[in-house]
Amino acid sequence: MSRFSAASPAALLALALVLVSPTAAVAAPTAASSRVSAATASGAHTSLPRPTGPYAVGRESLHMVDRSRPDPWVPAAGARELMVGMYYPARSGTGTPAQYATVEEARLLLADAGLGGVVPAETLSGTGNDVRADARPVRGRYPLVVLSPGFGASAFTLTGLAEELAGRGYVVAAIDHAYESAGTAFPDGRMLTCVACTKVRTEEELAAVPAGRAKDVSFVLDRLTGSRPAWRYADLIDRKRIGMAGHSIGGASAAAAMAGDRRIRAGVNMDGAFHSTVPEDGLDGRPFLMFGTDDDTHRPGGDDRSWGQAWDRLTGWKRWLTVAGATHYSFTDVPLFLDQLGVPSPESASKLPGGRALELTRAYVGAFFDVQLRHVRRPLLDGPTSAHPEVVFNNP
Repeated sequence: MSRFSAASPAALLALALVLVSPTAAVAAPTAASSRVSAATASGAHTSLPRPTGPYAVGRESLHMVDRSRPDPWVPAAGARELMVGMYYPARSGTGTPAQYATVEEARLLLADAGLGGVVPAETLSGTGNDVRADARPVRGRYPLVVLSPGFGASAFTLTGLAEELAGRGYVVAAIDHAYESAGTAFPDGRMLTCVACTKVRTEEELAAVPAGRAKDVSFVLDRLTGSRPAWRYADLIDRKRIGMAGHSIGGASAAAAMAGDRRIRAGVNMDGAFHSTVPEDGLDGRPFLMFGTDDDTHRPGGDDRSWGQAWDRLTGWKRWLTVAGATHYSFTDVPLFLDQLGVPSPESASKLPGGRALELTRAYVGAFFDVQLRHVRRPLLDGPTSAHPEVVFNNP
């Protein structure tokens, strides 16, 4: 099993095609001195689209240590550790350009996908973005959204969604769970790799991942909203408006975290099997969005029966949306880079372009949290629209 994902082989092939052609023609990133960018030897660039909201985006990194429990994958390492990227509404012109990922994190992700040495890690590391490190915040009280990545992936693969939410007026906590990504850098110079990926082999073992992440999330919420918060800008967080979204097993973790922590008022699963994370009696009527591929996996009656089971157990506001042409990684930044490097997938005639995939993910996840955490009406969630024909509303 690849450490990059426990899911779609087609997604891995798509990622490979993004990166195996250093001579591909590319679209240049948006020109702006504040944006970070990098190139391969052939001049290729990758860049995220600008957020649509009114705010600039700041980011700070937090190292958190939960001394109440040992790490579940490497008990000898001691206490459970997390890296948390905090994205927030910021003042324009403050801070410094933020790196998409460290070069070593990018190198490990590429190597894990079997692409080490094909494309310089600097290309992925320097992906253009609109995030400013240590920017001054725009004072106010904002809903908090926690993000959790797929198994083996790093939280930086959800940067496009994180910066969109922050630009719309949310605080975002994107969690890197120790030993569950290809590589996560820690402040003391350690690089923790995916030990969990070498240990998980059965469905029972896989189900332990969201259960552990639920504990991670509750600990992060304690440290962000407690009497002695770990973040200097914690007063930006409205403690009564907290949501969570995740990709793949991170989506299952959103349901698991909600089941164990009533502070989380709304959740989103982006294309992940639930692994029985929704209890038989549901989530106390709290709203949940199921947002996935419109294929034989996540449409009603598809191969992943956990979606039908979760749907039946959810008793509050809920939507089951699938996206025509999407692949497993369409809900992350990865397919966008495929397009920008100019390398089509084998099924390019029927697959959703990466830029459009990110646009839809931003639109629907953002609309969901606007409705559930800000009580702003978003007709986008009422039913199909001609402007978004790829999105299918399912009502099993």
